[in-house]
Amino acid sequence: MTVCRGTSSLSTPNPSKLVGKGTLVGTGTMGGFGRGSALRTLYPAIEPYHTGRLDVGSGHSVYYEECGNRDGKPVVFIHGGPGGGCSESNRCFFDPERYRIILIDQRGAGRSTPTADLTDNTTWDLVEDLETLRETLGIDKWMCFGGSWGSTLALVYAIKHPERVTELVMRGIFLMKREELDFFFQQGTSFIFPDAYQAYSQHIPEAERGSLIEAYYKRLTSDDVEVREAAAKFWTTWEMSTSFAKPNVEYIEKGDDSKFAAAFARIETHYFVNLGWLPTPDHILENVDRIRHIPTFFTHGRYDVVCPFKSAFDLSQAFPEADFVVCGKSGHSAGEEEHTSELVQACDQFAGKQ
Repeated sequence: MTVCRGTSSLSTPNPSKLVGKGTLVGTGTMGGFGRGSALRTLYPAIEPYHTGRLDVGSGHSVYYEECGNRDGKPVVFIHGGPGGGCSESNRCFFDPERYRIILIDQRGAGRSTPTADLTDNTTWDLVEDLETLRETLGIDKWMCFGGSWGSTLALVYAIKHPERVTELVMRGIFLMKREELDFFFQQGTSFIFPDAYQAYSQHIPEAERGSLIEAYYKRLTSDDVEVREAAAKFWTTWEMSTSFAKPNVEYIEKGDDSKFAAAFARIETHYFVNLGWLPTPDHILENVDRIRHIPTFFTHGRYDVVCPFKSAFDLSQAFPEADFVVCGKSGHSAGEEEHTSELVQACDQFAGKQ
């Protein structure tokens, strides 16, 4: 596997010169060049050997679980959204004989309670929750694995606590920048999925469509439960409809799950109207030097319209030491076969498995 660095004129015949710094040509295609190896799949389903809750204050009870090898390499799975919660399949990116696999449902998400609660629910609260969990479990350092918003939180956590991170494995890079939010929630993805966008945008009166995130946040924080539930359904269905390059019906139907949609939509808009409470628009890119020494691997789908490819490219330019795999046939979801394969392989390699 060759890391391609630097750029040059497109007239050169060398394919390695046609990609960004730190880029690995992925299992799909970029300019016609493919990885050429068989795709990997998830490990078989497993059950936790331990579950628990953290009382992190402000009424929040945060759920966590441990799977795999009690004496294995620690890895924490950082879910997306924010507000998405963890699922059983999230345990299966890791070899259970080699990894101590830790999943945590962030404040208000998944099995954490109260559901969809926004009290003291910020990026920095979640960073501290990760530290509380690490200390509670007696772990000195761990690998951080996250996709989409999970990549944001993994990067912010690593920047804050670089001495506690052994490796970073990420997918669907999201830097919590206004340009990303505008592209997906306002105008950009709307040109690619106009049919799905129509229902999402027309739920909001025309006079308020200049800022759809703000308009949805207003409804998702309404005292009227029917207003909240309707907004949650349209918001969640929009995101689920666009997450796969080939739309996934089961995923889209998550919009009909009122409990999931309530947490997902309400927490997402809460974070997005506040731009994640990051101190500057380029907080992550400006602080790459703090994590440059950490072995890092990330994938991004060429056709990701939820988190635009530019975000991953920008990170690769600032962080050429990281391995960046282009999944050339994929969209946003970790459930797409290229992403799954690359992430499983990366975790195997970091566990010393060839």
